[in-house]
Amino acid sequence: MNRSILLGFALLIVSALVLAGCAAQSGALAPDISSSDAYQLYQKGDTFFLDVREQDEWDAAHIPNTVLIPLGQLQSRLAEVPKDKAIVVVCRSGNRSKSGRDILLGAGYTNVTSMTGGIKDWTAQGYPVGQ
Repeated sequence: MNRSILLGFALLIVSALVLAGCAAQSGALAPDISSSDAYQLYQKGDTFFLDVREQDEWDAAHIPNTVLIPLGQLQSRLAEVPKDKAIVVVCRSGNRSKSGRDILLGAGYTNVTSMTGGIKDWTAQGYPVGQ
């Protein structure tokens, strides 16, 4: 093989490995995560938890240290959601949180996930709940 072809091929492989490493280090969240995976993030304390339920649902029970922005208000309150943190969107059962996640992704947020099972699954697992 020609030396320049070998050099080009080697550079291509090195570039691919570097890009793969950067992607792995970015820690991008999956589109949906379980309540147990969310709890692991919660325990680390560096993830923003966004609850998109309504005030009365929040008052009944919520994950401590989370922020309530009802889904219907999210688009107009995006400034309250940090862009420099991973974000877990939570609702009652996991349906509205998917919509909230999609609103954030559409607004340019990149590290956002929806917690499947919602607060129902969170409480069933015995994770902390405030009232």
